[in-house]
Amino acid sequence: MSNKLLEIELPNYSKRYILEESLKYIKKPKGFFHIISLNPEIFVITHERSDFKKVVKWGRIRIVDGKGVVITARMLGYTLGEHIAGVELMQAYLKLANVERLRVMLIGGKAKIAEKVVDCQKPFYPEADLFGIEGIKDIKDPKKTEEERIFSIITDRKPHFIFVAFGSPEQELWLYKHRKKFEASICMGVGGAFDFLSGNVPRAPKMMRIFGLEWLFRLIIQPWRWRRQLRLFKFVFLILQQRFQRT
Repeated sequence: MSNKLLEIELPNYSKRYILEESLKYIKKPKGFFHIISLNPEIFVITHERSDFKKVVKWGRIRIVDGKGVVITARMLGYTLGEHIAGVELMQAYLKLANVERLRVMLIGGKAKIAEKVVDCQKPFYPEADLFGIEGIKDIKDPKKTEEERIFSIITDRKPHFIFVAFGSPEQELWLYKHRKKFEASICMGVGGAFDFLSGNVPRAPKMMRIFGLEWLFRLIIQPWRWRRQLRLFKFVFLILQQRFQRT
């Protein structure tokens, strides 16, 4: 039986496996190591944009981020790996960077937020080399000088990890477009993780996360996100459509 949800192959990885594969790549990098987080919004965007679907399918590692994806996959009888929130995988990588004394670059987010993440996380990971830059003010219209500055820093600092917070799908499309520049780094678009790790936005209480209600908590504290949450309804519609087509 196919293990695809809306034409995207569902991953069957554990966090331990991902960390082991990542460490192998760091020791002997080859190709573009792109990590893609799968949540309902991402699935809807892949349905709307063929260029983004290509990037998601091309990702070296896909993780199941959204609880809605977990629930849907189980209801449909699909095989699924460990549920790993993007921010939790990023924290696991920071821990790995601390143990192995690796270099970590943070790009994007709102003004100075990457630098704030570094300031907040450095005490927890003192042996990791953390550095952050705003990078690009408008990811939908990046300036060549902004991109050249980023690539120059990458060439100079040679980061093992690059975390980008421009928002989806722009962050994934941008990383893929310039993948030749990132072939010695593990790259991941992390969206709102910078907000959590900088202390700007609290994460949902653990019980809300367990029951898949983190989206509701974020909507309450960030009501401007309501338009994005409409994609949840479209996700349900697309899943029902796929379900009826299979029967």
